[in-house]
Amino acid sequence: MSSPARGISWEEHADLVVVGGGVAGLTAARTASLRGLTVLTVSKGGATDTATQYAQGGIAVVGDAVTDSVESHVADTCEAGVGLCDEDAVRSIVAGGRDAVAALTDLGAVFDRGRDGAVSRTREGGHSTRRIIHAGGDATGAEVQRALGAAGLPVLFDSCAVRVLTDARGVTGVLVDSPRGLGVVHTPAVLLATGGLGQLYACSTNPPGATADGIALALDAGAAVADLEFVQFHPTVLFTPGGLGRRPLISEAVRGEGAILVDANGDSVTAGVHPRGDLAPRDVVSRAIASRLRELGHDHVYLDARHLSGFAQRFPTVTASCLEAGIDPREQLIPVAPAAHYSCGGVATDVDGRTAVPGLYAAGEVARTGLHGANRLASNSLLEGLVVGERVGAAAAERAGLRVEATDPERRALPSAPRDLLQQLMTGNASVVRDGAGLEAAAAALSGAPRTVPEGETALEDAALTLTASALVLAAAARTESRGCHTRSDYPQTSDEWRRSTHVRLRDGELELLEPQLTGVR
Repeated sequence: MSSPARGISWEEHADLVVVGGGVAGLTAARTASLRGLTVLTVSKGGATDTATQYAQGGIAVVGDAVTDSVESHVADTCEAGVGLCDEDAVRSIVAGGRDAVAALTDLGAVFDRGRDGAVSRTREGGHSTRRIIHAGGDATGAEVQRALGAAGLPVLFDSCAVRVLTDARGVTGVLVDSPRGLGVVHTPAVLLATGGLGQLYACSTNPPGATADGIALALDAGAAVADLEFVQFHPTVLFTPGGLGRRPLISEAVRGEGAILVDANGDSVTAGVHPRGDLAPRDVVSRAIASRLRELGHDHVYLDARHLSGFAQRFPTVTASCLEAGIDPREQLIPVAPAAHYSCGGVATDVDGRTAVPGLYAAGEVARTGLHGANRLASNSLLEGLVVGERVGAAAAERAGLRVEATDPERRALPSAPRDLLQQLMTGNASVVRDGAGLEAAAAALSGAPRTVPEGETALEDAALTLTASALVLAAAARTESRGCHTRSDYPQTSDEWRRSTHVRLRDGELELLEPQLTGVR
């Protein structure tokens, strides 16, 4: 813009704008900066208000060549993904894990070690061996966030990306709502690293800022989203009566170390359900718990960790959460129930984070690279953020010499449902188990949401949640089968016909389903 447009109070220029401050965004920002790019990060909250900060389990990365291999990790990932993983993408990302962790260690990240001095490894659900490295017992995400955040790159805190601006060449800028007012950052490259969509549901392990912002920004910019119907519910989230909002998760590594899932009668929840029992993939365990709860008419089951020695030392974060709720896990059963945890789908990208819109990238939970398929394998998320984040930082250099000038940004009226109503709709109709009637009811209610021009963070978040909920419900209604973490009680079988991804885009303000072959990545 040759002069500030009406309502625009500031302008800046950057080679790359990163929206979000978790593992993927920070990794990309650091990589791009080391390549000489001018990078600006836009973050809604503070330096640690990210899902990365809360990640407990660890990073899945191949270690001992005698007991593990890239091909074994690929096989476990694809098995958990139930036929929807892109095997080439899985292999590419998994193979990049060791170098990504080495780079993180070089930054100063400290991982737990055993008595022999070697990095400790644990096992989690769906893994055939112990390949999960961790930090601070069960505070891996906090250590990753600390190490990456030490780079000290420029950040606009308490700021929201309103729109990604484009022209015929692709990305030209970002409209940002900040404490300085509404502004424009002129840039040829934008990375969406906004995390998940857990706030679609009444209970989630996600932070309050997980409001699907990146999904809405990508759709508005012309990119497609894929596999949104696959929302992973963590099977063991600390249950408290009436508990809403972000709930503490009880790391899968607790079961990896030998804790047992039991119901109120003391019976195993997963016996006979899967050969790996309590260490089956998360979708299997969540469904088993949901089934037992319906059978007994209860609202939670239990995790028995009383027989584990050194529990408080190995799991200090879990122990603190339990004690705060009045439960001593060393002497009492831990009440748990499934809660929304991770979006396996997202903005359609390649393994370098590129979308179909030139200059628009996505990485981390907001992206769908093909790694997770229909169900994410435990601890593959930090791995993906590190590997793809670094690749985006390198890929963004391709557009660094492109001179762009964002045009006068238009503010659009968007549908926006009240958040409490939206969360009730999604929790009741698009949770662990869905059916056609519930999805139809949710779609009808969402379609009646009033349109307004969102002003301020909360209004922008509500609009993003409404659009994303509508896209998720559209995809879930179309997938007439049960696969991974998408379970339809009216279509309980897995269908070969549906061994393909759903793709959704926004055209002329309306969501539409695409045939997979029409959603290219360039």
